[in-house]
Amino acid sequence: MSYSVGQVAGFAGVTVRTLHHYDDIGLLAPSERSHAGHRRYSDADLDRLQRILFYRELGFPLDEVAALLDDPDADPRAHLRRQHALLTARIEKLQKMAAAVEHAMEARRMGINLTPEERFEVFGDHDPEQYAEEAERRWGGTEAYAESQRRTAAYTKDDWKRMQAEVAAWAERYGALVAAGEPPTGEAAMELAEEHRQHICRWFYACSYEMHEGLGEMYVSDERFKAHYDSMSPGLAEHLRTAIKANAARHSSR
Repeated sequence: MSYSVGQVAGFAGVTVRTLHHYDDIGLLAPSERSHAGHRRYSDADLDRLQRILFYRELGFPLDEVAALLDDPDADPRAHLRRQHALLTARIEKLQKMAAAVEHAMEARRMGINLTPEERFEVFGDHDPEQYAEEAERRWGGTEAYAESQRRTAAYTKDDWKRMQAEVAAWAERYGALVAAGEPPTGEAAMELAEEHRQHICRWFYACSYEMHEGLGEMYVSDERFKAHYDSMSPGLAEHLRTAIKANAARHSSR
C-alpha cells in the first residue's frame, strides 16, 4: 500500500511543499516512485513522518530531528520512551503555564493587579479576594459589579494604598464618634455615613442611597461584615446601619 504526496499531506495536515522540502533535505524520502516519477509513500514512511512532526511540535530543529531518527542505536521502543518522556515534560510545563495564566486572568478579573509583595504591603493579612467568588455569585449580573470590575482593573499599588488610607482615616473618626456616644441619627454620624457612600462612588461604582441602605443592612445581617465593622469599634455596624438609613432619609426629603 502506498500513498501519493497529496494524500499524505491530507493525512498529516501539512503542505505538499513541506513534504517536498523534507524529501529534498533527506529527512523523509518516499520509498517509492510511480512510473511517472511521482512520490509514493509507504506505511513506514508515514510512521517516520509522524515522528518528525512530533519532534517538530516540541520545537526541535530539522537537523536535530534527523539525528534523532537516524540514530543507529535507537529502536522503535526507544523512540516511544523518548517521546513519552518529552510529552510528559511538555505537559508539566504547559500545566504550569496554564496555572500562571489562570492566576493572572483571575487577578485581572478581580482587579488585584499586584505582586505578592505589593499585596501584603497594601492589605497585610487581609485577603482582598477572600469573598470574590461569593461577590460574583451574588452581584455578578449587576451593572454596579461590572463597573467596579472595570475601575479596579486599572488600579495600581498606590491607588490601593490611597484607598486603604481613606478607609483607615474614616474608621478612626467613626470609631471615635461611637465611643463618644454620638447618636447614629445625629448630624456627625450622617455626615460620616455620606462620606462612606461617596467613598464607594469614588472608588467602585455609583452607589445610590437605596443601594447604600441595602449595604447597611448587610453590614449587620452578615456576621463577617458585622465583625469587620465592629472590630473598628464595638457596636459600629449597627450604628452605621442606622446612620446610613437616616442619611438616606434626609436626602430623599430634600
